[in-house]
Amino acid sequence: MMDWSDRHCRFFHRQMTRHALLYTEMVTAQAIRHGDRERLIGFDPDEQPVALQVGGSDPKLLAEAAKWGEDFGYCEINLNVGCPSDRVQEGRFGACLMVEPGLVAEGVAAMREAVSVPVTVKCRIGIDDQDEDEDLDRFVATVAATGCGTFIVHARKAWLEGLSPKENREIPPLDYERVYRLKKSRPGLTIIINGGIASLDEAEAHLPHVDGVMLGRAAYHTPWILADVDHRLFGEAPPALTRADIVARMKPYITAELARTPGLARITRHMLGLFHGEPGGRFWRRVLSENAHRRGAGVEIVDQALAAVAEQVHRLEAAE
Repeated sequence: MMDWSDRHCRFFHRQMTRHALLYTEMVTAQAIRHGDRERLIGFDPDEQPVALQVGGSDPKLLAEAAKWGEDFGYCEINLNVGCPSDRVQEGRFGACLMVEPGLVAEGVAAMREAVSVPVTVKCRIGIDDQDEDEDLDRFVATVAATGCGTFIVHARKAWLEGLSPKENREIPPLDYERVYRLKKSRPGLTIIINGGIASLDEAEAHLPHVDGVMLGRAAYHTPWILADVDHRLFGEAPPALTRADIVARMKPYITAELARTPGLARITRHMLGLFHGEPGGRFWRRVLSENAHRRGAGVEIVDQALAAVAEQVHRLEAAE
């Protein structure tokens, strides 16, 4: 979710669920050492619970990054060994590391030594010509030997030669059964499944076989599904929220953020899918898309977008 699940996205998603664990976009350990840490890994306390996802292969750098993450207040540090992009491979992190389980284990061990919060790993079921059973089992066993107890497994191989990152999200076939077998063979580990899960119905169907479900693009493009997470997956009372309530919750945050750094679109781009599939959804997206990028645009643009939704709903009701 690089360039997607930034702090504004996470704050927006948190308005719809109190319990789901949110993850940052992947930040390299090198960037955390040398970059503007507040910009890279700073977050609003209201985002909690939130985990920092890091990328890298140098155990010392990974340990430093994990410690910075803990000091910033993250409740979990996640090492990404699943991203297949060319940029990631060139930096020797992401999915290419699945052929080096020993090196990943060294990094995880160093991270665990540096922090007291949980250190977890996100991976694929394999890469390129790896055997999905034998090699995945070897990878998980090697890393789990460090004491790492949680693996988030994207149920697709990554083909590092010949497929783009986008194609790697769509072309390799999903193999959920492979993740189920991993959990069955290692019941003491926490196994979370990821990949192509488009609804809470699908998420619930996985839960008899694994310990958790990670949603990615479904949560981003259709964020309203998060509004039912606390009820359906965490046993809370059905939500009384409306989409308009979420907009109202976001307005003080938007106002405060714009007072620090102008640029409405950097926040509202994450909100475009809020009315997905609803009457007026197209008008919501249009008003934000056409106006939020303009210099000086403020929270009044959000009000205009919401008013456009209400007007369209009124027209449809009147036509009936």
